[in-house]
Amino acid sequence: MGMSIKPPLTLYLAAPRGFCAGVDRAIKIVEMALQKWGAPVYVRHEIVHNKFVVDGLRDKGAVFVEELDECPDDRPVIFSAHGVPKAVPAEARRREMVFVDATCPLVSKVHVEAERHHAAGLQMVMIGHEGHPEVLGTMGQLPDGEVLLVETVDDVAGITPRDPSRLAFITQTTLSVDDTAAIVAALQARFPAIVGPAKEDICYATTNRQASVKAIADRIDALFVIGAPNSSNSRRLVEVGRAAGCAYSQLVMRADQIDWRAIEGARSVGVTAGASAPEVLVNEVIDAFRERYDVTVDMIETARENVEFKVPRVLREA
Repeated sequence: MGMSIKPPLTLYLAAPRGFCAGVDRAIKIVEMALQKWGAPVYVRHEIVHNKFVVDGLRDKGAVFVEELDECPDDRPVIFSAHGVPKAVPAEARRREMVFVDATCPLVSKVHVEAERHHAAGLQMVMIGHEGHPEVLGTMGQLPDGEVLLVETVDDVAGITPRDPSRLAFITQTTLSVDDTAAIVAALQARFPAIVGPAKEDICYATTNRQASVKAIADRIDALFVIGAPNSSNSRRLVEVGRAAGCAYSQLVMRADQIDWRAIEGARSVGVTAGASAPEVLVNEVIDAFRERYDVTVDMIETARENVEFKVPRVLREA
């Protein structure tokens, strides 16, 4: 009865991966709110798109709802990292609720940009995914009809702005850098006068995580992106992996979703995590590989992140 020899496998661990500053801050906001006000604290929409994180906070006393009308007047409510339409804080004020806005500052920056263009009399084109909470929040900064949504290059041909010479564009922060560049080019070709952001709206974390996937794509037989199905930035990482030449790129929420038979014979596998996935889930995946393979871990780092965002003052006060 000889011991079975584990086949060798190299795990290429992409860096940066996992939590970004906005996610880190949003989770901290919920934890600090629970410390300050006790349970329950209500959260409008999943604070970040990760079941593991949401379940953990629910265990501590956070109550997740989709709309403000599901919240009582007398308990604090937190708005998720994705941002909210203007009508939501307005309604919270009307009801005299205590609320804390956990919108990522890099999303808020796009909100401010939209306001500025609107004040200058420009109509907006937003590049983003219909129905995503970030898109609903950003479009909800302005009156109906002031923001036209496009998801693809083809969509650009189908929009009819009021005045093609008075247009600006903004984007969701979690898009594919390459796909977005193509859509921007199509917008500029059709509307030469369109005004764009000084620096693009796609955030540093999205950009960095996509770059690190590209850096490993040509040396791996398979890519696993740890993240949630409703996480935009995580789904983009899968697409970036495929586009960069790694045909078997899969989104998994946790190690138990890995299809081991599908990667039989693989010698090298890439692992990354979306911006709302905690490192503990990355370690869980590495451990699952170690159980089945003789693993060598090779970390490929394409950038260093040292961004940190402060939590709102109300939570720092005693």
